[in-house]
Amino acid sequence: QVQLGESGGGLVQAGGSLRLSCAASERTRRSYAMGWFRQAPGKEREFVASIPRNGGVTYYSDSVKGRFTISRDNAKNTVYLQMNGLKPEDTAVYYCAASQWGSAQAMAENRGMDYWGKGTLVTVSS
Repeated sequence: QVQLGESGGGLVQAGGSLRLSCAASERTRRSYAMGWFRQAPGKEREFVASIPRNGGVTYYSDSVKGRFTISRDNAKNTVYLQMNGLKPEDTAVYYCAASQWGSAQAMAENRGMDYWGKGTLVTVSS
């Protein structure tokens, strides 16, 4: 079992930036594809971004591509989501997810998530 903890959410004005972090509670030899999802009030949870175990091709939803960047620091066992040019429609609870056996591509297709964080709230004001 991997425990994930998100941080970095908060209130920001439209056009601003935030950097979310997702840290695993315990370092392990096993590696995981990692991803970010979000859920806005009254809407379904949606994929945001994912990254492979050792880097490489990353995946983004069309709504955030060009504004958000996912990265990871395996030495720190942490995944980041840099969010620039935030819009009010980005307001949501952002969840970190890990896939032990699946791929980042699968996560982009809403498949393979084995572990979830509790989420961090991002609120973007107009």
